[in-house]
Amino acid sequence: MTPEPADPTRAGIVISLAIGFVGITFGVLASSAGLSVLQACAMSLLVFTGASQFAVVGVLAGGGTLLAGVGAAVLLAARNTLYGPIVAPSLDGPWWKRAALAHLVIDESTGVAAAQPDRATARKGFLVTGIGVLVCWNVGTAIGALAGDVVGDPNRFGLDAAFPAVSLALLAPHLRHVRGRTAAFVAAALSLTVVPVVPVGVPVLLAVLAIVPAALRPVPSHDVEEQDR
Repeated sequence: MTPEPADPTRAGIVISLAIGFVGITFGVLASSAGLSVLQACAMSLLVFTGASQFAVVGVLAGGGTLLAGVGAAVLLAARNTLYGPIVAPSLDGPWWKRAALAHLVIDESTGVAAAQPDRATARKGFLVTGIGVLVCWNVGTAIGALAGDVVGDPNRFGLDAAFPAVSLALLAPHLRHVRGRTAAFVAAALSLTVVPVVPVGVPVLLAVLAIVPAALRPVPSHDVEEQDR
C-alpha cells in the first residue's frame, strides 16, 4: 500500500518554522562576519537561498574576499535551476507571475511540491512552503542580526559549524550513488591540497572540478535501478 503524502499545508508550516530558527543562526553569523543588520536582511530577502548565504558569510568570516564568497554562493545556488522542471507543471498564469514565483523555488518548496500526488496539492505545497520559508527566514535573519552584538563570538555556541552542517546535509543524499561518492572524494582531496596555497574561499570554487571525474565514472546497474525506483 502506498503511504498517504503529508498534508502540504502542515508540512509547509512545520518546515518554515524550522527554517526560521536556522535564519536566526545565519543572522548571528552574518553580524559576526561584519555585515550590518540591513545588509544581512537584504541578502536574505534578495538572495533567499540559505546555503549560498552561509557560504558568503563563512568565507568572509574566514578572511576570504567578497569575490570568493560570491563565487561559492553562485555555485551552490546553481542547483536551484534544476528545480524548475519539477515545479513548473504545478504553476500556471502569465509569464510575469511565474517569474515572480521563481523566487520561491528553493529546496524546501520543491521537495514538498514534488511529494504531492496531483497538481492542485503540489501548487498548494509549493506556495505555502515557499512563502512560509521566505517570511520565517527573513524574520529569523533580522532577529539573529539584531542579537549578534549580544551573542558575541558565535564560536562559543558552535554556530560556526552551521555552514558545514548545512553543506553536509545537502550533499549526504548524493553519497548513496557512486558518482556522488566520486565527486565528494575528489572535491575533498582537491580542496585539502590547495588550502595551504590559495586564499580563503578559493578551494570551494576549485572543488567544482570534481564533477568532471564523477561524470566520467560509469554508473553501476544497482545505482540505475535505485534511481528508477
